[in-house]
Amino acid sequence: MSFNLPKWFDRSVRQQQLDDHVDRSQTATFGFRQMPAKEKKDWVRRHFDRVAPNYDFMNTLLSLGIHYLWKRIAVARLDLKPGDRVLDVCGGTGDLSILARQKVGRKGQVVVYDINRAMLDAGRDKTTNGQIRNQLHYVQGDAEFISFPDNRFDAVMVSFGIRNVTHLKQAFAEMHRVLKPGGKLLCLEFSKPVNPLFRWLYDFYSFTVMPFLGEILVGDRQGYVCLPETIRLFSLPEELSHILEEIGYERIAYRRLTNGIAVAHTGVRPVE
Repeated sequence: MSFNLPKWFDRSVRQQQLDDHVDRSQTATFGFRQMPAKEKKDWVRRHFDRVAPNYDFMNTLLSLGIHYLWKRIAVARLDLKPGDRVLDVCGGTGDLSILARQKVGRKGQVVVYDINRAMLDAGRDKTTNGQIRNQLHYVQGDAEFISFPDNRFDAVMVSFGIRNVTHLKQAFAEMHRVLKPGGKLLCLEFSKPVNPLFRWLYDFYSFTVMPFLGEILVGDRQGYVCLPETIRLFSLPEELSHILEEIGYERIAYRRLTNGIAVAHTGVRPVE
């Protein structure tokens, strides 16, 4: 028995997802679907409007709960201190924000920032960690035009959301702008598994099991086909490190998690 699974794209295709190509061609992708660049935000909004009610449940089911471990490891890399101000870009239902809030304490501030109102509402209304959720600040806004002044935050986080942004470099530049000099960026994102056999098993799971469960449990097969498609078009760790360096971050590092299914990237805004 053989399965014709979509291939992992080469670097030239991954580069077509970046700002320069998007601006030249005026086209963007969401998964493998191509569209006018100006329409992508609406596609992303509609997608997350649809998945928001079941987002956390499906994440936990499809990752077998391991996404919570990835997030704890990633947030630990920020070395947050009591009193720090933290911005969680594309923060969704606030998993990273809850972990950050536990680190910064009552004297600190954590802002969940997301373009999608349904995702913010889904996180704010959850009863799990309800006391901590009530201490978070929720702001609806665009990652490409962050609605905070320069030098505002000690740390900025983005997890499993940056690949859905139309202009990735612009979003990272905005995060750089709102960081204080010496402030730290964390980007937790999916990537390409290192081991070939493990990668094949992951591909099979991603393009057969995940869409099947999405259709059976929440009636949304396409939403769970789109997820692995976006991952295959996203920059690999070395490529993303170069992008962050170009923008102006320093002390850039990354750690692969679970054979590279997820990668935690960090960088620092230089002290000028």
